Amino acid sequence: MARSVPLFVSLNHQLVALQTLQLLHHQQQGEDARACHPHYKLDQASPPLSTGMYGPALHEMGLGLDAARSSRAQEQEEGRRAASKTSEEEEECGSQALSNPGEPRPKDSRQLGPARPGTLTQIAVHSMLSRIVDSTSQLVSVEQTLLLPLFQEHPFPIHLKDSVEFRNICSHMALQLEGQRFDRDLHAAHQCLRLIVEKLIDSLTVFPSDLYAIARASLRQILQNLPEM
Repeated sequence: MARSVPLFVSLNHQLVALQTLQLLHHQQQGEDARACHPHYKLDQASPPLSTGMYGPALHEMGLGLDAARSSRAQEQEEGRRAASKTSEEEEECGSQALSNPGEPRPKDSRQLGPARPGTLTQIAVHSMLSRIVDSTSQLVSVEQTLLLPLFQEHPFPIHLKDSVEFRNICSHMALQLEGQRFDRDLHAAHQCLRLIVEKLIDSLTVFPSDLYAIARASLRQILQNLPEM
């Protein structure tokens, strides 16, 4: 078991990052649903997947997520107020149209038409976050099911600092508003995750057995979901 300590520690950092990413993704899904359905509640969405965690990493993650939740709670309240105001404006516009059917209706910026740049940007950001969540989950699964047994048999290089950096990036991202800082953190998380996977593949190339080949193939599949930017 002592042989597996480096990989266990690296995996723990990645688990913290995964839980943080799942929380962010869960909240974004709730925000998207509220945009379409003003009475939607966040707890109606599927909760983030639970992942087995242990040791100091669990306590550390709890502190980080408490801060993230506190920050996000304020955003959610502001979002609900904005949604309520928008609904009232739409009702007022509808009443005016019914009372004056002959008058031309004013153009509404929310009418169908070319998508606004902000909307397209949000779609791209949400798509990237979803890919990172999926890829991180796949990486954790590959490490738990394939790499840990191989590492116990023949230890290979583990670059712990990359997993620490990935966790820190995700924790910082959870405290940001959706904007340039959030986007920069998301891009950094994408690049860091790619680096972790690429280094694991390199570490396994010196072992010719079929089991290592299967592990490398699984890691390459993860890279396919994380195209270079």
